Amino acid sequence: MKTLTLQLLVCAVAIALVTPARAAEELLPKYITPQAQKAIKNGLDFLAKQQSPDGNFPNSNDGAEYAVTMTSLAGMAFLANGNTSTRGPYAENVRRVETFVMANANPNGLICTPNEFNGKSMYGHGFGLLFLSSAYGMETDEKVRNRLRTIITSGIDLTCKAQCRGGWTYVPGSGDEGSVTITQMQALRAAQNAGFSVPKGTVEAATQYLENCQNPDGGIVYSLGGGGPSRLAISAAAIACLYNAGDYDSKMSDACLAFVDKQFQINANQWSKGGGHDYYTHLYASQAFYQAGDKYWSNYFPGARDQLLKQQAHDGSWPGDFVGPVYGSSIALIILQLPYKFLPIYQR
Repeated sequence: MKTLTLQLLVCAVAIALVTPARAAEELLPKYITPQAQKAIKNGLDFLAKQQSPDGNFPNSNDGAEYAVTMTSLAGMAFLANGNTSTRGPYAENVRRVETFVMANANPNGLICTPNEFNGKSMYGHGFGLLFLSSAYGMETDEKVRNRLRTIITSGIDLTCKAQCRGGWTYVPGSGDEGSVTITQMQALRAAQNAGFSVPKGTVEAATQYLENCQNPDGGIVYSLGGGGPSRLAISAAAIACLYNAGDYDSKMSDACLAFVDKQFQINANQWSKGGGHDYYTHLYASQAFYQAGDKYWSNYFPGARDQLLKQQAHDGSWPGDFVGPVYGSSIALIILQLPYKFLPIYQR
């Protein structure tokens, strides 16, 4: 009897020692490994160290040249970790991003710095509106919420007025281009998720624009006026935006998903899937595959995760197609943190 009691006691101790470790592993989202967790923390720490007291990232080429765009992307990486402007280990960083982006909201609704005003202002505007809309629902300071509400409402109005042939380009109202169109569509969806009114006609025109840009192979061209071959990066972004618009099962979205998935399968063991702009491609393809379901996500994420972990530098950064470390690190962190499901814009 004493022997049996001793055996049971040993078993109980063994279970007690093993269970916490197993429980900790079970708490992790699917495909998030301890190594991925460490990479995420190192990446967020890198961004936090690079951020200025004003909220932007002036010490890198990408952060200095495209201040609102890169600051907003970094903000999305912090939000994707579950932080808000008042909660979480990177709350102060979120607050700084919020402050910087709001400070660059112009009276006409355009969100960009003076340096971006006559160049690629709609990129900064789109990513700025995306970040502010995503942060709005988590903001608890009533004064800040009121200011955010005004800026987001004006930003939506500017985006709608800047639409041209259903799409958008770098400067408000001056033409159409696929990547800028994608940015505006996702920003409008984030605003709608936050409770803001977005004109139905604007979204419908943008969806029609993408349909008009679709080639017979299912991919999307660079611009409606330019035509040409399908672009993988823009096609991946188009799927994410079609899903954001609730267009999950149309022939258009199915054909576009098939086109992108085929290119990814051809180059399954490589980070680059062809066509350049690899980080941009993965930013949107990851969202598309995540929202498309377990089959696509299981085929995509484990490999992409391992490739990103190999690419991470010792300081926690990612190169990002040589655009810059803020760009690369922000995108890598958004991709790696999709399974945590903290941001509605990235969910189905």
